[in-house]
Amino acid sequence: MRNFWGLMVAAMVLTCGVGYAAMEDKTAAALDAAQQWLAVCDQGDYGQSWETAAVYFKGAVQKEQWEQMLVAVRAPLGPVRKREVMGRDYRTALPGAPDGEYVVMQFAVSFEKKNESVETVTMMFEQDRGWRVAGYFVR
Repeated sequence: MRNFWGLMVAAMVLTCGVGYAAMEDKTAAALDAAQQWLAVCDQGDYGQSWETAAVYFKGAVQKEQWEQMLVAVRAPLGPVRKREVMGRDYRTALPGAPDGEYVVMQFAVSFEKKNESVETVTMMFEQDRGWRVAGYFVR
């Protein structure tokens, strides 16, 4: 009986380890996609950032509105001097959004004209397009 419980515990640990590794792979892929998207924004190509965003994102804001909002928010800050990942959180549900796979991440950012800012980027997994931006906020 003792061996049975030992095997059960070992199986549970292995199963959790596999699930954790898969989640880490997903968050790493989402982070890579977010950094690529942020690089497009950093170059000032706000229209392209909208084009590559999630379908959900594009349904919430028109391209022209997005471009105007980013010009208003990002231009006064100046170029990015430094950006570091503060955290990543894998989720399967977010308030006001359909159930799915999400990674909410925060970056500590130093802009030329504002030393301490935080960017929050929400990535959404689309079956046919992979990880796409579903939300962006700077404070």
